Order: sequence, then structure tokens, then C-alpha cells
Amino acid sequence: MTTETAIAAPATATPARRRFAIVWGVLRIAMAGAIIAATVETYRGSAVFWAEQGFTDLVTLNVNFFAYFTIESNLAAAVVLVIGAAFAFGGRPSDPMWFTVLRGSVVTYMAITGVVYNLLLRGLAVTGGGDSSPWTNEVMHMIAPIFLVLDWLLTPGRLELAWRWVWVIISFPILWVTFSLVRGPLVFDQVKQVSTWYPYPFLNPARQDNGFLGVTFWVLVIAAAFTVVAILVVRASRFGARRNEIRELAATQGDTRADASVRIDRE
Repeated sequence: MTTETAIAAPATATPARRRFAIVWGVLRIAMAGAIIAATVETYRGSAVFWAEQGFTDLVTLNVNFFAYFTIESNLAAAVVLVIGAAFAFGGRPSDPMWFTVLRGSVVTYMAITGVVYNLLLRGLAVTGGGDSSPWTNEVMHMIAPIFLVLDWLLTPGRLELAWRWVWVIISFPILWVTFSLVRGPLVFDQVKQVSTWYPYPFLNPARQDNGFLGVTFWVLVIAAAFTVVAILVVRASRFGARRNEIRELAATQGDTRADASVRIDRE
């Protein structure tokens, strides 16, 4: 059963938390800039390759580029970091629930991006062809995922998430896999000159010994990984979340009563 509890929320954060939030806000902006730079450099390498090869269907090539989960999750991470920095600079004592859910979703996607790349895809071409600087892969598959996890664990203002949000978090990966599998047989791969296009080898039945059975296996494995990480993210949201921040602020101000209410979903 889900209950909602109203608890005290002071209007402003303590000076120490305010300073920490500002410092972390600067780091968020820097990380967002690095992600955007890595994405632009990766796209540039692909675009140069497309031009050199004389590919004519640039619309499909661009759709393919942005259909990679790596690209989508990193761009979403950059947006979340910029919004989070704005909240930090604005002195908000807590994030709105919609942003906490969005952050929890993105940190899940980025964590999986890092794990899957480093276990299954490292050394393989995972974008639209062409060369890009090696640092781009490290930013998008190592540095950014680690930063997003630390951002989730360390920054103040995060609210507690109810367990039902796990289903919201994993809904996007489910839609992405469905889209990729349905679209794959319909798209001609100009780079490899084959009649299908899949963003990653584990989704391509031609790359699996058992065809679609092998694809099904990997989809189930990765779906389980997403679910486990989403559960861990929700669980982590309950450590040092908004309730502890409110207790600290109330103690600092000598106020032990609830004056303003913040609704925190709990199960």
C-alpha cells in the first residue's frame, strides 16, 4: 500500500548545503559540456565518413545515429545535469518530484550504458561509422555514467521514490528495444551494405548463433539488468533523501514543527 506523508520543509537550504549545491552545480555544467562535446565530436566523425563514402540517404543515417541508446541516454543526461545545475544555483531546498523521477531514470540508463559497453561492446564501432577521438567513448561510456551515479548519491534535494516508479524508469528501454527490433529489418545499412540495421550486435539475429532466440536471451538479460539497477536507484533515493535534509534544517533553525509540507511517496 502506498501512503503519503507531509513533513516539514524550510524555505531555504542551510549555508553549507547551499555552498555544496553551487559547487556541484558547476560540476554538473562541466559534465554536461563534456557530454555535448563528445556527442558533437562523435557525430562529426560519422558525418565526415558519410561524406567520404558518398552516402545519399542522410536522413536514415541521422536517424540511425540518434537511435543509439548511448547517444539518447547521454543527451538526456546532459539535459538533466543542466536542469539540476539551474535548481542548485536557484537555491531550491528540494527538487520537484518530476525531476527526481527523471534523474532516477537517466542515472539508470547511464549506468547500464557504461556496464553494457564495457562488458559487451568495448572496441566495437557503436555509432554511425567513421573515426572519432578515443576520448569521446571514455566520456560517454565511463566518465559520464560514473558522474551520474555519484550525482544521484551525493547531491542534496533528492526526494524519495516509491517502488512503483521502477516501472516508469524501465518503460523507456522497453520502448527503445521494441522500436529497434521492429525498425531493424526495414532499414538498409549503408555503412555495411546489408539489408538490415540494428544499433548493437546483440539485437541483430544475423550476429547470433541462434538467431532471434539469441536476441531474446540478450534482451531478457539486459531487461533484468535495467530492472535491478532501477530497483537499486529507487532504494538509494531513500538514503539521505529529503527527510534527513529537513531534520537538519529544522535543527539549525530551532524549528521542530511542520510549517510547509512536502509530499513524499512511500510504500
